[in-house]
Parts: sequence; C-alpha cells; structure tokens
Amino acid sequence: QVQLVESGGGLVQAGASLRLSCAASGRTFSSYAMGWFRQAPGKEREFVAGIGASIFYSDSVKGRFTISRDNARNTVYLQMNSLKPEDTAVYYCATGRLYYVRTVSGAYDYWGQGTQVTVSS
Repeated sequence: QVQLVESGGGLVQAGASLRLSCAASGRTFSSYAMGWFRQAPGKEREFVAGIGASIFYSDSVKGRFTISRDNARNTVYLQMNSLKPEDTAVYYCATGRLYYVRTVSGAYDYWGQGTQVTVSS
C-alpha cells in the first residue's frame, strides 16, 4: 500500500521560507517521478514542481522553490523561499506513474493528504 505523508506547512509572513517534506512508503520510490501540486480556495489544483528523469517548475515558483529527493529516506522536499501571499494553498505531494515528470495531475496515481501553507502580507 502506497502512502505519502506531507509535513512542514504553516503560517508565515511574506518573504519567509518553509520546507515541505513528503515521506513515501509502499513503492520503489526511486523509480518514479515525484511531484508537488497546490490548490488554493476556489481554484483548481496546479502543478508546482516535479522531479524524476528531470526537474520542472511552474513559472510562478521558478527561482524561488527548489525540489529535491532523498531516495535513501524515500522523501521528497520542497524548499520554498521568498514566499508570497499568492503561494497560499494546500500543498500535495504525489507519485507519478512513470519516472518522467509530467505537469498534469492525471499522471500521478498516489497522493498525500496535503499540508496547508498560508502566507500573510
């Protein structure tokens, strides 16, 4: 049974940093792409960053967020710097069906429960 558990969210002021973690179990973690998505109230879930055969970022976070993974710990991280109020959302990690990073949610088959990130102005 594949399980993903996110942690590290919280309430911060604009300009601050947070690091999200996602601990995975139940799969050969290193063989699959991992992605971070987010969903703000009233908006659709959107791709933030993914890591697998390559690394991709959405334009809105490029240069501020960094995705990384520790295969030995089955953990993927999202370092978020220079946070903005528009980054406020529930952040989800997901494991992809393949090792290639895709930006669509349908390419990911297991999801965590999400962690809330709130950035105040």
